[in-house]
Amino acid sequence: MDELIQITLLSLGVSGIATAISLLIGLPLGTVLALSVFRSRGIVLSVVNTGMALPPVVAGLAIALLLWRSGPLGDLNLIYTPSAIILAEVVIATPVILGLSAAGIGQLDPRLQVQLQGLGASRMQTVFWLWREARLSLLAALMAGFGSVISEVGAAMMVGGNISGQTRVLTTAMVLDVGRGNFGAAIQLAGILLALAFLVNGILTWAQQSGKRH
Repeated sequence: MDELIQITLLSLGVSGIATAISLLIGLPLGTVLALSVFRSRGIVLSVVNTGMALPPVVAGLAIALLLWRSGPLGDLNLIYTPSAIILAEVVIATPVILGLSAAGIGQLDPRLQVQLQGLGASRMQTVFWLWREARLSLLAALMAGFGSVISEVGAAMMVGGNISGQTRVLTTAMVLDVGRGNFGAAIQLAGILLALAFLVNGILTWAQQSGKRH
């Protein structure tokens, strides 16, 4: 039971931190992408859309190559640690949040930005008002970002190593139990994973629905 609690808390912590970091990166970049007009914008959008469909194992491989002992960041000794999993999940979730944020803000009436600036709003005040108007889309982006990392297994297995008591999360523990033929334990882990996803997304959905009433 203690190991199960530890695995659950680690899964929630790693995915939560990765999602928060991805939000801090993806939301500002998505805002810039939505509000800017430049020659290569279509190419940038294509890259972002490709990143949204990036296979987790590819993200895991990229981070593993960086963090491997002979890699550029090998001296940091982060491979097979929770930090390595967080880095891989940031690579997975950031394009999702970035792309959906850009799409949500881009759907706003372009006259709104002009009106805000005409009323004397600063650039940052304008951005915050646009975020407020697009809050439902931004919450959906946050949910999608969290969902993309809480359920992934390839990257976590590759850079975390599925080490008991250190880097074993719900998804990698499920793979291990299935490989051992311990389907009862795997089903239990699946139930916990679904409950966590439902709880977090339920809270965000409640916030989203509350936003519709204001």
